[in-house]
Amino acid sequence: MSAHCHDGCSSSRPASADPRYRRILWIALVVNAAMFFVELGAGMRSGSASLLADAIDFLGDAANYGVSLWVLAMALSWRARAALLKGASMLAFGVFVVGRVAWGAWQGVPPEPFTMGSVGFLALAANLGVAVLLYAWREGDANMRGVWLCTRNDALGNLAVMAAALGVFGTGAAWPDLTVAAIMAGLAISGGLSVVRQARGELREHALHA
Repeated sequence: MSAHCHDGCSSSRPASADPRYRRILWIALVVNAAMFFVELGAGMRSGSASLLADAIDFLGDAANYGVSLWVLAMALSWRARAALLKGASMLAFGVFVVGRVAWGAWQGVPPEPFTMGSVGFLALAANLGVAVLLYAWREGDANMRGVWLCTRNDALGNLAVMAAALGVFGTGAAWPDLTVAAIMAGLAISGGLSVVRQARGELREHALHA
């Protein structure tokens, strides 16, 4: 944080500058990048819309963690701008999933449930581990809040993917997978709007104190 405190900040060190937080973001980046490749392959092999959606979410999160690492030492205004970018990416992800759900509904082919369930469980374990590490920073600025919301939404999405796998196994139909993908889209859109609102508020506050 700048010593001149142009963002109306105090002279104390921001929570986001904590070296522990930086290490956690690096761990999260590596985990999310690895899970993107795992879920992309599994989603293509099983034909699951929810797994493919989750794979893209992992990729977006890996990019978001990279952006967060880049802006950690910057002023609040720059962190808020990065949060705007992350919020917009969450919204774009939600819109993409809505389109994928519509395509899956048109095709009507059920995915393979065993792959869905097993990979969904692996993704849940990965996201829960990251969420536990990030929990202490969940009430930070818009940039930190965006990181936390992404991880929280991912864990909820993984639980839903596992439930969808059971639904597909029990019904032999595609609708449980498509329903979960639609829920994931709703979470992404809701979380994205929340981050964008907070980031815009922080930018307005910066403009008032500039």
